Amino acid sequence: MHDKPVALITGANQGIGLQIAKDLSRHGFTVLVGSRNLERGEAAAMDVGPEAHALQLDVTDLGSIAAAAAHVRADFGRLDVLVQNAAISNTNKLPGQSVEDYAKTTRPSNVSLDEMRAVWETNVFGVLAVYQAMLPLLRETPNARIVNVSSGVGSLTTNSDPAFPYRAIFGPVYPASKTALNALTLAMAIELEPEGIKVNAVSPGFTKTNLNGYAGTETVEQGAREAVRVALLGPDGPTGAFTNSAGVIPW
Repeated sequence: MHDKPVALITGANQGIGLQIAKDLSRHGFTVLVGSRNLERGEAAAMDVGPEAHALQLDVTDLGSIAAAAAHVRADFGRLDVLVQNAAISNTNKLPGQSVEDYAKTTRPSNVSLDEMRAVWETNVFGVLAVYQAMLPLLRETPNARIVNVSSGVGSLTTNSDPAFPYRAIFGPVYPASKTALNALTLAMAIELEPEGIKVNAVSPGFTKTNLNGYAGTETVEQGAREAVRVALLGPDGPTGAFTNSAGVIPW
């Protein structure tokens, strides 16, 4: 077995995922940079440092997921932290189209089912598929942790408040995919609580990344902070929680 703790971050070749990889590396982890494109993953791993390794991982491809799990077992023999960061916000938003205008095309009354399925395939089903593939490794490692990178726009409680500034963009595609991810997080936490594996969801905030066309207001360093904190939770830390840097977010 590898003598250092191992962390796998999906979608880690850029943005928040890459920053999480850098931060966990600084905390003494061997970091596996999950990336659909292996070359981009290798470039990102070089950026992270000598304790980082690229891992080809397409969360929408069961063959890729199975191969990645086999690779982790063969080369490292352990997995201490799984950060499920890979996500997409859309597949057909027009260049230059605002989030508000895109949201108008994805109301429950007019949303493309193909668009909804494509985003949920990555943000929901992909998360569950990676969870199932990596769970045997996590179960063999004491005090393993799972962090699912969610979003505050997925909170049903917050969106029920007419004063919530992003309420108008809540819809079936990206926001509801994060609502579903929150439900998966709670289901995973309930399943694994007897085994001591903590599963939590975090919101990075409105961070400048490719996901939102770099329209965010926070840096990737700020966006990665909560995921890293939760990944490093001690035995007394919570499980089944949804948090951001300011505290608990209501479901």
